[in-house]
Amino acid sequence: MPLKILVIADDDSQLGALDNPQPDILISCGDLLEGTILRIARHYGARHILAVRGNHDSAAPFPDPIIDLHLKTVTLEGVTFGGFAGAWRYKPVGHHLHEQWDVASAMSGFKPVDVFVAHNSPAGIHERDTHVHQGFGAFRDYIDRAKPQLFIHGHQHLDSMTVRGQTTILGVYGEKLVSVEDGC
Repeated sequence: MPLKILVIADDDSQLGALDNPQPDILISCGDLLEGTILRIARHYGARHILAVRGNHDSAAPFPDPIIDLHLKTVTLEGVTFGGFAGAWRYKPVGHHLHEQWDVASAMSGFKPVDVFVAHNSPAGIHERDTHVHQGFGAFRDYIDRAKPQLFIHGHQHLDSMTVRGQTTILGVYGEKLVSVEDGC
């Protein structure tokens, strides 16, 4: 049976408008306050909440019951999720800002997952510009190596879908309901 996932990212003014989506899991791709994430999870009745931080988020840990996916994996209802927080270092000061080489090092041994959740996009995919909205080359390399079923990101302020090899890459702005097969 497909697992229903509600993905939210970047703009809280575009949340809560879906008609009875009944998600199993709520995933935040960042740049949303914890209170907003929890409110939307309650509003839609999500049983689990997964999240990564965005480049505009604080450095504080997520409150329970939100599970932080940054450089971690978790298996829920037969599907393995993993994630990475933040964007590339486009300014000198801020939280969750990374150099390309930092991400490459962190991702080099990251195990394969069914669904990868990130704030930023892969390099060359859904990028809006080469300054603030530059993607990570290590994400593209991870997709080619690990072949997740789904790679979900925010940050680019657009809804887009691209297929690279066996992976569907979804850029989400606001909210989007997706489904994946359990036991991938």
